[in-house]
Amino acid sequence: MQTGAVPPQMNHGGHELFDAHEVLAGTISVLDTYMLLRQHVQDPELLDILDRQYQFIQQEYNTSLEAFQTGQKPSVPTQTYNMNQGNDFIYGLKPSHPKKPIQSVSEINDQGVSALMLGAVKSSATLKAMSALEMTNPVLRRVIADSVPNCIEMAYEISLYQNKHHYYQVPQLQQQDMQQMINSFAPASGNPTNTNNNMTH
Repeated sequence: MQTGAVPPQMNHGGHELFDAHEVLAGTISVLDTYMLLRQHVQDPELLDILDRQYQFIQQEYNTSLEAFQTGQKPSVPTQTYNMNQGNDFIYGLKPSHPKKPIQSVSEINDQGVSALMLGAVKSSATLKAMSALEMTNPVLRRVIADSVPNCIEMAYEISLYQNKHHYYQVPQLQQQDMQQMINSFAPASGNPTNTNNNMTH
């Protein structure tokens, strides 16, 4: 059993080492995916989103890598990703062609590019959240945990872009059904009580 002072760069449990490797390798996969997709982007707005997200993810990767290798506070802390878009979704369904797999690279379009980007950052958010839950090094845990909201923000930005172009359609329930769902919970109150008065300690 290891007790007492542990050098910061060795302050990692075995499980954490594997998770950190997976997070870093996963981030490289996101960056590689963006790099491969970039040549197929046609819309300047989507290209701007891709480039801004790529630069941000690359810096976040370097911050995570430094925290992992040193076990100490990184020289560039985790930043906050800010998207350029508003928050207005278009609700409802518009008729569209059924989706199907492409048969050649020449069929890749902005809809497909944005879908692959969205899938990549959603997977990254899930992996980082799960990994941060069991990391023993407090610095690395905080760096990885702080990066999760950035993945969420990037995914939200991509989904807004997709929604604007009717790639990502958002159906709604009828108002009566929606109201019933919204009002199907009530606030909690009170403190936990022991209903078994015969319980012994």
